[in-house]
Amino acid sequence: MTSPLPPRARIAGLDGLRAVAVVLVVVYHLFPAAFLRSGYVGVDVFFVISGFLITTLLLRERAREGRIRLRRFWTRRARRLLPALATVVTVSASLAWLVGGDVLVDMGLQVLGAATFSYNWVSMADGGTYFSAADPEIFRNLWSLAVEEQFYLLWPLLVPLFLLLPGRRSRAAVALVLAALSAAWASACVAAGADLTRVYFGTDTHAFGLLIGVAVAFALHGLVVRRSSVAGVGPVWGVVVGALATAGIVTAAAAGGGEAITFPASSLAASLLTAVVLLVAAWPGSWFGRALDVAPLRWLGERSYAVYLWHWPLLVLLSFQLGGAGPEAGVPVATGTVAAIASVALAAASYRWIEQPVRRHGFRGAFAIARRGLRSRPSRRAATLAAATAAALALGGTTAAVAAAPRETTSQSAVDAGRDALAQADRHPTPAPAPGAQTVDGTRVSAVGDSVMLASAPGLLQAMPGIAVDAEVSRSLWAGVRIIDDLAASGALREYVVVGLGTNGPVSTEALQRIADAAGPERYVILVNAAGPRDWIPGVNRDLTAFAAAHPRVAVADWAGAVADHTDLLAGDQIHPEAAGGDLYARTVKRAVDGAATQLATAQWAADQTRTTLLEILGRAEDR
Repeated sequence: MTSPLPPRARIAGLDGLRAVAVVLVVVYHLFPAAFLRSGYVGVDVFFVISGFLITTLLLRERAREGRIRLRRFWTRRARRLLPALATVVTVSASLAWLVGGDVLVDMGLQVLGAATFSYNWVSMADGGTYFSAADPEIFRNLWSLAVEEQFYLLWPLLVPLFLLLPGRRSRAAVALVLAALSAAWASACVAAGADLTRVYFGTDTHAFGLLIGVAVAFALHGLVVRRSSVAGVGPVWGVVVGALATAGIVTAAAAGGGEAITFPASSLAASLLTAVVLLVAAWPGSWFGRALDVAPLRWLGERSYAVYLWHWPLLVLLSFQLGGAGPEAGVPVATGTVAAIASVALAAASYRWIEQPVRRHGFRGAFAIARRGLRSRPSRRAATLAAATAAALALGGTTAAVAAAPRETTSQSAVDAGRDALAQADRHPTPAPAPGAQTVDGTRVSAVGDSVMLASAPGLLQAMPGIAVDAEVSRSLWAGVRIIDDLAASGALREYVVVGLGTNGPVSTEALQRIADAAGPERYVILVNAAGPRDWIPGVNRDLTAFAAAHPRVAVADWAGAVADHTDLLAGDQIHPEAAGGDLYARTVKRAVDGAATQLATAQWAADQTRTTLLEILGRAEDR
C-alpha cells in the first residue's frame, strides 16, 4: 500500500469531461440544426461531475481534519461561482437594455433568480418555460446553476448522516436509491401529464444526476485516498471502457427529438454513462483520465463554467439585434458561430482577469490588489480605472434594464388582447346582422385555433359578429380534432368550420381527414395556413393545400400569403399578429369563408339550372 494522495490531489479527467459537456450544450443551443438534438444532456454530465467533485472534496476534508468546515466550504464555492456570474448578469443585462424590446421582459425577476440561485423556481413561479417559443428569457440557462447551488447548500449538511452508514458501499447504495427515486418521480410526473418545465427545472425531479455523482464519490473514496493493489489493473481495458462510455454520452446527445420526447430517459442514460467515465478516469493508475485531459480539452474544461454562462445570453442578444426575434425563430449558422467565438473569448478573459484572482486571493484580496493598482505605474492605473468604470457602467445598465423591463412580450400582449375580446363577447354578445346579408355572418361560423387565432380574436369578432371562436395557446392539430368531434356530437358545430392549427408543428393527413369527417357533407371546412419562422411551416402549408385540393368542401385561407409583405404587423416573435395584423387575419379568413359560400351558391345555382333544363326537356318530350 502506498502513501495517501495529497489532500488537494487533482482528479484526472474532470476538465476533459467538462469540455465534452459544455460542447454538447453549446452546439445544441447555438446550432439547433446540427446532429445534437438532445445536447441538453450536457447539463446532466455537469450535474454528475458536481455531485462527484463536491462529495469528494467534503470527504477529503473530513479525512484530513476530522470534520467539515461549512463556512470555509461555502466561501470556496462563492469564490468559484460568483465572480463570473456577476459579470455575465450585469454585462448581459446592460446589453439587453441597449437592444430593448421583448428581450427585457421579466428582467427584474431574472436578475433576482440569478442573484439568489433560485432561478429555476422563480422562473416556474412566473410561468416561464424552458421549451417556450415565445418567452425570450436571457438568463434561462441559469436554471441548472440554481439546482447545483441548492445542492451545494444542502448536501454538506447531509453528508454526516451518510457517514453514519457502515462502509463506502452502503453509502453509495443509499445515494443510488435516492437517485432512482428522483428519476422515478420525474418519470411519473411526465407520465401523468405534468408541465414538462416543472419536471425539468425541479430540484427534486432533476437531482438524480447529482446523486449519481455522489454515489461514485462514495464508491471511489477509499481508492482515491489510499492506493491499493488494484491501482495497476487493466489500464488498457479502462481506456476502452471510458472511450465507449464517452461515445455513449455523445450518442445520447444525438438521439431522440428533444426534451419533450426523451426526458428524463436521455438525461438518466447520460448520467449513468458519465458515472462510468468518472469511475474509469478517477480509478488509481488509470490511463483514461490522463488521456481525457489532453491539453485542448483541459483548457476548455477549465473555462467551461464561464462558456456555459455566456453562450445563451449572447445568443439571445444577437438573435434580437440581428433578426428582431429570439433563437426560437431559428439560429443562422453565422449567428451561432459568432456567439460561440464570443463565448469562448469572454470566458477566457473572465477566467484570467476575474475568476482566478478571486479564487487565489479571495474577494478582499482581489479588491486590495485593485486598490494597489490605482497607486501603481500609469499603465496599470489606467487599466484598473477602465475596469472600475466598466463595472460601474454594467451595474448602472443592469439597473436601467430592470427599470425599463416591460411586463410581457409583444406576442403575449397580442394573445391577451384576443382572450379579453373573447371574454367580452361572451359577456355581451354582438347581435348578428339581419338575415338576407350577401356574405356569411358569424352565427354560421365555428372557429378552432391556436394562439395566432386567439391573438386575432378581436378582428374576427368585428369582421364576423357572432362567430364562435375556441382558441388557445400551444394547441396542436390533434387537440383541434377532439374539439371539433365534441362540437359535432353536441350539435354545436356550425355550417362553416374554420381551423387554424398549423403553427405548433407538422400536420397529419389523418387528423385533417378526421376534421373533414366530423364536419360531414353538410358543412364547409376552411383551413388557415401558417406563417412564421419555423422550419416545419412550409411543409404544413403544402399539406393543407394538397388536402384542400383533394376535398371539394375544403378550402385554404392564405394567411401566409396575406402577411408575407406585412410582417411589421406581427409581434416580436414574427408569429403572433398585433391589432392591425389581427384585422388582416380576420379579413383573410372572412374572404375564404365568403368565397366558400359563393362557390356553394354557384354550385347550387348550376344544379338548379341543370334540373330546370332537364325538366323542360322532359316536358317537351311528353308533349310529343
